[in-house]
Amino acid sequence: MPRLVPVRTTAAVLLSLSLLAACSRKQEVAPQAGLAGEKNKAPAQLAYEHRLSVRLPSQNIAPQLAATREACETARFGECNVLRIEQSSWNSSITVRIVPAGVEPLVGLAAKGGEVGERETRAEDLAPAVADNQRQQARLQAQQKRLDQLAARKDLAVADLIALGKEQAEIETELQALEQASAMQQHRIATNLLTLELRPANADTRSSRLRQSFGNVLDQFADGLASAIEALSYGLPFLLLGFPLLLLWLWLWRRFARRRG
Repeated sequence: MPRLVPVRTTAAVLLSLSLLAACSRKQEVAPQAGLAGEKNKAPAQLAYEHRLSVRLPSQNIAPQLAATREACETARFGECNVLRIEQSSWNSSITVRIVPAGVEPLVGLAAKGGEVGERETRAEDLAPAVADNQRQQARLQAQQKRLDQLAARKDLAVADLIALGKEQAEIETELQALEQASAMQQHRIATNLLTLELRPANADTRSSRLRQSFGNVLDQFADGLASAIEALSYGLPFLLLGFPLLLLWLWLWRRFARRRG
């Protein structure tokens, strides 16, 4: 006869399998620590922008900000340009424009040893601007072609040739400006704008908020004192000039009052 498995043993095995399945499902749906870049899918022409906050130990903020900047400037994860850097004892940030494939590894470098907080991704539709640019280029190119045909005629007077040359130069300048704008639009479409905000890990604690509040009070007091000193120094010449005039006016008024008396 086949050996029966005890009910308790079967229940324990089933419970273990269910817990393992739950753990595996949890691992599958766990959010990624990084932030993936966004690529356009034709015919969309979107310019993507990302903003992400990272909480780090205070002593790690400056080194990781420098490492993130170096990785961008050396194109470690692909084409990248640093656009803005802000650094302070309380909050630091870096804004870069980078290819979509480089967004996630750059975020991973900046967030190493820290915790990713708020994330925001938005996109600006550049299709209308791109279409308008193309229409203007087509119009100017057609006008340029007509001017070239007129300039090729041999029966034009010198004055007409000078006027045509001036118009051709103006059109060429406008075309160059449109081409630069088009190149900038395509660059925005092909890359992602990424802003990383590096904050201390204890930024949300009560003690840190109190320290920040006291720091703000001292800063505001110093700013107010500086403004008061500037106002005093600005009004001091008027006071020095006005006081003798006031004494002169009082002397004249008293003298006039005595004569009338």
